Amino acid sequence: MKSSLISSVASKPLTWGGPFRTRGHFRVALLILLLVVASVVQLTSRWPQDYVRGRLSSCALRVVAEEWKDDIWPYRHQTPWDISTDFRYPRKLEYDVTEGTWLRLDVHPKSGEIVFDMLGDVYCLPADAYSSHNLDGQLASRARPVLLGIPHDSDPHFSSEGDRLIFRSDAELGIENIWITEWKGCDNMDLRPVNATGELLHALTVQDIEEQDLARGRRETPGRKHRRLVREGRFGAQRVTNETYRWVTDARFHPSGQRVVATKWSTWTSTIGSPEGWEYVISDGPNHIEAGSGRRLVSKSLPPGWSEDRYPQQMVGPEQFIWLSEDTLVWSKNMKDTDGGFAYNKDVHQGIYAIFKTNLTTEETVPLVDSSPGGASRPELSRDKRTLAFVRRVRDKEALVLKDLVTGTIRHIWHGLTYDITPIVAYPGTYPSFAFTPDDSAIIIWAAGQIYHVPLTINDIGERILAGSPSPIRFKARIEKRLAETIHTTRDYRSLATSDTQRIYSLTDLRVSADGNKALFHAAGVNYVHSLGGARTSEPRPIPMLEPNSSYFSPNFVPGNHDLIVQARWSNTNFTTFELANLTSGVAYELDGLALGRYYSLTFSDSSSHERRVAFIKSGADILTGSMVATANPGLYIGDVTLPRHGLLGQTKLHITNTRLVSTRVYGADPYSTTLRFLEKGQKILVEMAQEVFVVDVAAEPDKYGQYPHRTIAKGRMSNEMAIPSPGGSIATDSVDIAYMEYWHLYFAPAVRTGEQVWSKPGRNPKGLVRLTVDGGHHITWSDDGKKLYWLLGPVIHSIELSKLHQCASEIEEDQLTFGYSCVAKMVVRQEIFVEFATDVARLKQEVAERHESPGADHFVIYNATLLTMEDGNLANDLVLNAVLVTRGGEIHSVTTVEDAIVPTGATVYDAQGGFVVPGFIDMHAHWNGYRSYYPARSWQLETFLAYGVTTLHNPSTHNVRGPWERDRIERGHILGPRFFQTGTAVFAGGWVGLHEEIVNMDEAYAALRRIQADGGPMAFSYKNYELPSRASRQRLLLAARNLSMICVPEGGMNWDWDQTYIQDGMTTVEHSLPISVLYDDVKTLFALSGTASDPTHVVNYGGVYGSQLVRATHDVPNDPKLRRFMPHDILDGLAESTSRPMDSYAVFNTSASAADMVHKGLRVLIGSHGEQPMGLNYHEEMWFTRQGGLTNYETLRAATSHAALTLGIFSSLGSLTPGKLADFLVYPPHVDLLDEKDIRQTRDIKYVVKGGRVFEAETLVEFWPVRGRREPLPPFNAD
Repeated sequence: MKSSLISSVASKPLTWGGPFRTRGHFRVALLILLLVVASVVQLTSRWPQDYVRGRLSSCALRVVAEEWKDDIWPYRHQTPWDISTDFRYPRKLEYDVTEGTWLRLDVHPKSGEIVFDMLGDVYCLPADAYSSHNLDGQLASRARPVLLGIPHDSDPHFSSEGDRLIFRSDAELGIENIWITEWKGCDNMDLRPVNATGELLHALTVQDIEEQDLARGRRETPGRKHRRLVREGRFGAQRVTNETYRWVTDARFHPSGQRVVATKWSTWTSTIGSPEGWEYVISDGPNHIEAGSGRRLVSKSLPPGWSEDRYPQQMVGPEQFIWLSEDTLVWSKNMKDTDGGFAYNKDVHQGIYAIFKTNLTTEETVPLVDSSPGGASRPELSRDKRTLAFVRRVRDKEALVLKDLVTGTIRHIWHGLTYDITPIVAYPGTYPSFAFTPDDSAIIIWAAGQIYHVPLTINDIGERILAGSPSPIRFKARIEKRLAETIHTTRDYRSLATSDTQRIYSLTDLRVSADGNKALFHAAGVNYVHSLGGARTSEPRPIPMLEPNSSYFSPNFVPGNHDLIVQARWSNTNFTTFELANLTSGVAYELDGLALGRYYSLTFSDSSSHERRVAFIKSGADILTGSMVATANPGLYIGDVTLPRHGLLGQTKLHITNTRLVSTRVYGADPYSTTLRFLEKGQKILVEMAQEVFVVDVAAEPDKYGQYPHRTIAKGRMSNEMAIPSPGGSIATDSVDIAYMEYWHLYFAPAVRTGEQVWSKPGRNPKGLVRLTVDGGHHITWSDDGKKLYWLLGPVIHSIELSKLHQCASEIEEDQLTFGYSCVAKMVVRQEIFVEFATDVARLKQEVAERHESPGADHFVIYNATLLTMEDGNLANDLVLNAVLVTRGGEIHSVTTVEDAIVPTGATVYDAQGGFVVPGFIDMHAHWNGYRSYYPARSWQLETFLAYGVTTLHNPSTHNVRGPWERDRIERGHILGPRFFQTGTAVFAGGWVGLHEEIVNMDEAYAALRRIQADGGPMAFSYKNYELPSRASRQRLLLAARNLSMICVPEGGMNWDWDQTYIQDGMTTVEHSLPISVLYDDVKTLFALSGTASDPTHVVNYGGVYGSQLVRATHDVPNDPKLRRFMPHDILDGLAESTSRPMDSYAVFNTSASAADMVHKGLRVLIGSHGEQPMGLNYHEEMWFTRQGGLTNYETLRAATSHAALTLGIFSSLGSLTPGKLADFLVYPPHVDLLDEKDIRQTRDIKYVVKGGRVFEAETLVEFWPVRGRREPLPPFNAD
């Protein structure tokens, strides 16, 4: 009733005249109209106004959408690749199943045959599979495979005449496109018949040989390709779409059979896809299809106040389209995310999706089914178009619902469905597609691992109702999958950690002296100077410091005297202090006069006078130092300093005076990419930031707000560093040369008009653009005369004389995709830098020697302990009672029983009184962001992890440069935290500025991984595939990673179909749970036997509410004394409330149960807390969630220790209590029983955390051994 009322009001507005013949008639009519309008308002108050306005709204949205051009991504198109033949699959897995997961299906409109997808293949069941005889019996029908092979095929649907089948496939290039093939019937399409004949028989006869040829890298001949396509069922299939970057799903034939409608997914800055309805014409033959061609039918709507240019940022749109008539579509949409973004943890009981119909002729959109309660999604229509079927959540059940489109009656006919996935981005559909039988006497639908027959009948007024109990249509299918070798590596981390020194690979803050003879750079808390020219002519030396035990940063030369260096010193209590150092005398002095604050990038004016002007930046709140202290008035400041006339001798301090704020335009600037330089003898300041270069005229008069005049010199559209030359202390007024970093590569753009925006997208690039890097770079700086460019990548200073670029002029002009880099690379000069520091183990040995003279003093003994060694993987062998564990020199020296123990004289002995000792926990999925802080403060994040027993972290999305920088500071002893490994910057498909990869060829794949290794060094052995849409791109990275001895940890990202290809293609893990939380034998067996590990991360579970919501609901997080000791209180206070939810809202328990089943089949499950707040505590909650599915405590602890180390390839160094491994372990008090199956949460109650042989009290991180009582302060980030 609601929809017809809205339609009639919208399509037939009342007008003056006509029936309103008298004033009385008019009053009556007006009263009726007001009542009607009131009813409409009441009934439609829950509908967003975009859809209540109907025709006008649809038209306006179409105009907005058509004005937006999807022409930013990709930068470059994919080079030729075939996912079936350019990537090797040497393994074959075959098994039978009688159940399947998330089977999307359709029913033939005439024969009644059922097609469904399972594990990326398509199968068919004959109509007699659901004959009354078979439904009543237990006989399973054989599912005939009709599409097989490496490509992932899904979403099969018949044409209205049943002569063709349309499906989604990533065949060839690896982008999901729509394909079509002729339908000949189940038996005729059967690819594995009992008695094959003809071409199929021949193709199957040579199958094993030809597949092995491909696995060995032998190129496929045309004949072999033909036979492969025959046995895969795709010979004669043709494309309908040609998407090369976006992807399409769930296509449906138009009633005419000449075109299809499908959901097209696009991404913008985020990798979360947003859907639209697109139409594609079916060509008569294998004609060329333009990339990205098609026609938008139903657009996204914009939130109130959004301008048209923000159209691509809208993350929610229409999806799941079906044809109601020749010109009318029915579709569904997420109605709860109304602000343009996507929110997790939505209330599925209140409802998320609603169903609409759009008339394409009148452009009128009206609602069919409201989103509340329980939602309405996955619409399907009866053959006669009278009955709309859909699914919705009803309390703790999922219902199949029918709506009669004539009467408007809604009935819940069956509550036996599996839960829908409306809370997440539903790439695989909010529920598997289903269909009516040819005579509309039943619905065929998947639920709980089976395909069901739901019988229907018609009541007295023509409405369809349930006619009896639904029955399973039993089937048996043979799974046949080719698998790549799962990618693994091993690293001898122990040797590196126990050596006397480690090398630093990640350098930052490059500066070059005016004479070009010296370079400054920062390395893990210390600033260095190095002579340029020649190979390793001298060792870098630290810049003289007043406090060698403090961390330093932000170095710079003093113009006019390059023996003078200015640098910043950090204190966790006093914040930034600037120092001036003389390289010749080795004397350093403090610059005072500044209030407590966070400062960086101090620069001096260039003058022969001793009276100098200085400029520097003050920043505000910071993730590690908080927002409670010294946050006022951030911005660009200037001041005055008098340098001593006779060097620095005889002086103790220099004073900065007359400080004043000159610009707030730098507020929020990234210090890593922000530099200052004086121009015109201190009259102006050149400010170089990530996407803008501007000049501040400090000699002019400020405006009434105290701001000095600014002039923009250069802008970058996607840059994350920019630099321009200023020879002689000035810059040109009309055009400038620009060097800029964009997506890791360094570009040089000559003579760009002042203020013009630069961009490296081919076809949009400035004239004469040159790419200077092969694998990438960072931290650009110019020579003083503007003739030379310098940059860093790993421990190498790169440079190029720009005058030589003319030698590559023809290559640059002809190469409009990569701008001549292959030629230019030959001109780049590289100078390797060697910087080392003492390891923590070396310092440990030194501290023991300084404090104790006894020969056994370097031993720490845990006596009378219960050990879970985790060495064997079997509880009976790993449990050691009455044990003695001895550490020495940062390693486990011995493990014995009390009877066999020999305690060295002078050793420190701790009596565990039977308490458990287990290996330190490894968090395999630990996000934190302290590495982003430019200031080298102690990290409350890392200390919180350590205090909760996490001695090793793996961060699967950090930064190529800043991640290793933070790790090195831990190893150097500047900060305290777990040892950690990281992927560097994710290989990211979204369009964030400075963060985007496409990997269109093997060169890009190698470059992406080599730059991770360049700055990460020997422990950079993992990378993150973050939802690259092209399987070809993902395969290229895997090939490069295998050759570079790296592993891949992909972002699961809620994409059911992509996740399956991650497993098939041999990625090391799948991060996050699969979006379908209840898995069946098809997926369980594949995942468990594949060799890919699972990191389900229940605390941010997909498919339902996050597990972290339950933690907040059941634990008093803000008042936890341990958390308050380590964490900012404002974060904790923000975790005080949680929504009350029924337990069935949490899919985590289904995820955990599926994971436990797979563990018992051979899967390696890992523990990853995602860095969810509260950190540390949530790691133990993640173990609790993992345990709930049916694992034992021991199996859960194994996931937290040895299985994580095995997956990372560091089990020879960590993960078990084995002599010779690093001494990372946890000591529990005697009352804690870690094997008590009733309460695994006892893992929180740690007595001591031991990392690298150092012993810390878990409650406080006060050091217990070897330096008892040591505890450095954290920054003052709390107000109480």
